[in-house]
Amino acid sequence: MKILIVDDEQLARERLHRHIQEIDNNYEIIEAANGLAALKQCEQYNPDIVLMDIRMPGMDGIEAANKLSELATPPAIIFTTAYDEYALDAFDTHAVAYLLKPIRKEKLEKALQSAKQLNRVQLQNIQGNETKAEEQHLSVRIHSGVRKIDLKDIFYFLAEQKYVTVKYRDGEVLIEESLKSLESRFAASFIRIHRNALISKQQLIAIRKDQQGRYLTELKDIDDRIEVSRRHVAVVRKFLG
Repeated sequence: MKILIVDDEQLARERLHRHIQEIDNNYEIIEAANGLAALKQCEQYNPDIVLMDIRMPGMDGIEAANKLSELATPPAIIFTTAYDEYALDAFDTHAVAYLLKPIRKEKLEKALQSAKQLNRVQLQNIQGNETKAEEQHLSVRIHSGVRKIDLKDIFYFLAEQKYVTVKYRDGEVLIEESLKSLESRFAASFIRIHRNALISKQQLIAIRKDQQGRYLTELKDIDDRIEVSRRHVAVVRKFLG
């Protein structure tokens, strides 16, 4: 397999190069000093994995990763950076991993193994617009950094003013992404029941009418009852069969 190391600091490239050789000396290693050079190297050598720094002169790592995602057969991206504030943007590019410098060989090896498990067809699907609804996790910013929440652990999204509450098994968190965007990304896993609510298809088992004439959801693993708007009742009933 071919690995492209992208970093504007030569010592950082040498350190990663050394780690990779210690992990497996059968990798073919290529280097680039910035995002623009990375694109040229990818065009020439078609690497399987790219270790990408973020803060670089000219084209930074996030922009380069987004451009690489547009390739017919995009490489797996592993971000390697000294800064944690870019993690959310990095995961938006569908990066395989986000490693903070100084990078430990054990963590790098684990990230490389994850990248190798994705064949090129899978990578292409992950990057394609048609499969954004097939994403398996949601990355959210919390006080200690970024957390990845598995979609199967999310009960519902509830919009309130300019924020959306994500209710999941370990609690809830506020995000700024719009409900419309979430619906587009996760259409395979969530159903719209109200202008302000998306419910997990896996969790939704019934809707029931209360004494006030409102339709409320019944979920499998949580007692919360979310209102179903009248315009969405037919769609929800059709989904429930």
